[in-house]
Amino acid sequence: MSGKVDRRVAKTQDAIKKAFLELMNEKKFEAITIQDISDRANLNRSTIYLHYLDKYDLLDKLIDQHIQTLTEMDIWACEEEWEDAILIYVKYFEDNSLFFSTMLTSKAAAPSFRSKFLKYARDGFKKELEGSNVNNKGLSDDIIVEFASNAYVGVLETWLKEGMTSTSQSLAKDLGILLERIL
Repeated sequence: MSGKVDRRVAKTQDAIKKAFLELMNEKKFEAITIQDISDRANLNRSTIYLHYLDKYDLLDKLIDQHIQTLTEMDIWACEEEWEDAILIYVKYFEDNSLFFSTMLTSKAAAPSFRSKFLKYARDGFKKELEGSNVNNKGLSDDIIVEFASNAYVGVLETWLKEGMTSTSQSLAKDLGILLERIL
């Protein structure tokens, strides 16, 4: 038997995640029930419990899935020039804007997501800094990484919260130039 996920299972999980994110945009996380999710996804509550322990487990798995996808993207995207690499990530954020804007604006989800997202950014920028530019001579690597990570996450957060008012190409260009200068 292969490691492939049954399409029906994947479709069910997608419906659960979509319903959950939509509900998080409409009401506070604490007020969302498994019944709300099952009603929105048009599934039985027991079906949700087959996949997730509770809404906290669903939230954690959703966050971890996106962080894992971004981490896997690092392997090939970071081979590109800064602007092209950033565009790959910005397109991913744009394609998954419901998730990212919800995670960054939800009071319940934001602290957990933001800390995992910042850790992901720190780890990536730490690797980039190893082949550092000479402009940073004499500066603390930890401060450079912290600065770049918080700036990156903050700019993406603002872009998503404000409804992606600039194009992904424009954002990627500006972020790519700035990150190349910093790192």
